Amino acid sequence: MQGLGDGEPRQVGVYRLLGRLGAGGMGDVYLARSDRGRTVAVKLVREELAAQEEFRQRFRYEVKAARRVGGHWTAPVLDADTEAVVPWVATGYVAGPSLRQVVGSDYGPLPEHSVRTLAAGLALALRDIHGAGLVHRDLKPSNVLVTIDGPRVIDFGIARALETVTDSRVTRTGVLVGSPGFMAPEQVRGDRITPACDVFCLGSVLAYAATGKMPFGTAQTGFHVVMYRIAHEEPDLEGVPTALADLIQDCLEKDPAARPSLGEVLRRTGMQERGAADSNEPWLPGPLVAQLGLHAVSLLNTENPEPPASAPSRDDPPGRESAPETASVAQALPIPDVSPAPMPLPRLSLLSPEREPQSAGPAVGAVPTRQPASHSGNQNPLPQPSPSRKRGRGRMTMLIIAVVVALSAGSVIYTVTRRTDDHRADGAPSNTPTSSAGPSARDGVIPNAFLGAWTSTTHNKDDGSYFQRMTIRQGEASDNVVELVVDVNKTEGGTYHCELKARLQGVSESDDSVTFGPFYPSDREQGDECPAGWNSKFTLLSKTALSEVSGIGNEAIETGKGNSRTWKEVQ
Repeated sequence: MQGLGDGEPRQVGVYRLLGRLGAGGMGDVYLARSDRGRTVAVKLVREELAAQEEFRQRFRYEVKAARRVGGHWTAPVLDADTEAVVPWVATGYVAGPSLRQVVGSDYGPLPEHSVRTLAAGLALALRDIHGAGLVHRDLKPSNVLVTIDGPRVIDFGIARALETVTDSRVTRTGVLVGSPGFMAPEQVRGDRITPACDVFCLGSVLAYAATGKMPFGTAQTGFHVVMYRIAHEEPDLEGVPTALADLIQDCLEKDPAARPSLGEVLRRTGMQERGAADSNEPWLPGPLVAQLGLHAVSLLNTENPEPPASAPSRDDPPGRESAPETASVAQALPIPDVSPAPMPLPRLSLLSPEREPQSAGPAVGAVPTRQPASHSGNQNPLPQPSPSRKRGRGRMTMLIIAVVVALSAGSVIYTVTRRTDDHRADGAPSNTPTSSAGPSARDGVIPNAFLGAWTSTTHNKDDGSYFQRMTIRQGEASDNVVELVVDVNKTEGGTYHCELKARLQGVSESDDSVTFGPFYPSDREQGDECPAGWNSKFTLLSKTALSEVSGIGNEAIETGKGNSRTWKEVQ
């Protein structure tokens, strides 16, 4: 998670934004606290989607339906303003990393007991979603959050809203409705979507959780190859525990009518209404339980960000929107390391915040701050399991011990980090608050005129249409200061989506230019279609436009023989 940049909003409705969790196909996602102190996730809709009335109509409907989804296994929709210039929706903040982060980076494939509990929890979540008249359509590891109490499903209803602005299964800005490796055959073929679609996606998610592999191949296999395999070939279930193989295989039947119902999935897990076994043991391996506790400590130390020091000018740019992240909410959850930089803000909270939020100041950026109509969802706590779902005493004892140990370790990390930050290398006290986070919250060498969010759209008859969105943040040489998201509609059909980052190479006063590179994918799961390794030189064309020259190495850009494009500031 990143600290708020100079051009990002500080207030949305009654919610004070604390940091940027990431972004996806619909827009940017922020960690926030309400005026009552509740921690939430706020998603702001991208301006190009908000400008389309057909999207707004569907968004209104989906938000209304999503508010009806109850139960313990989803992130509840608490608030929304679908009529704002920049529409937004606030959901309960779930204390856990994504399944994608856990399996892909933090731990690896989960043991059989964990996958069985995961299956039960996801089936219960989908039952609640379907009961509200929704089909998720985009169940994937990044939309499943892992907590000590079990999994939670997020982003239900979002894919349907995006589908209103599509040509086939691709949005006008090139974002797939559904993630290629976790789509159902009927999505690939463009057939009618029913709740059975989510059961197929459930099978793919369980296979990934058990093996660390996608059952029909990754993006590196090739977009069309993956789509063909989903529609016509059998899944690769090598490594799936024998006790779960038949259930997962049945969920992955090509014919929707042949797939098990959610009730059948629950029955075959042996957990039915519980979602997690009444056991003295936690459902996750011990190292993951400890990691969740450590991440919880970090959120306790998260303070409200300081307001901007002065009114923005051209040298201190006006409010801009932030750039998209990945298709999901906050993938990376770094454990704070002891360094002069402030401690990062991870996506975890197991305990209540240590202080009440300060009164909100004026909103920053283009997001309207009018308070939405109140409803009971604002005051209610997160849904809790019924009294019948009591945990065993031994399990609760283990969890308490894990959190206490985590708190002890976290306090040491925080003390050392704060001490290092309070006394710089030159021995002078630091004036930077310890609550600041990310390069955007400190000084740097990049001229302010380059900072913020920029977009570029190009069309090539041979390759296709490219929609690109870039955010430049403040920093020093060698810092990762650029985030680039590229969505492509290929001429021969199909799409691909890339998320890249780049470091600051240098600033030239002779021609008022800034050079970044090399650009590399932010996510190791991205395919070969995502380019990498080039450098880019940017110069100001006007107050609201940049010129870019890019190429492999610096020779092409210094001679002006590289590829060129123009970028416009996001207003």
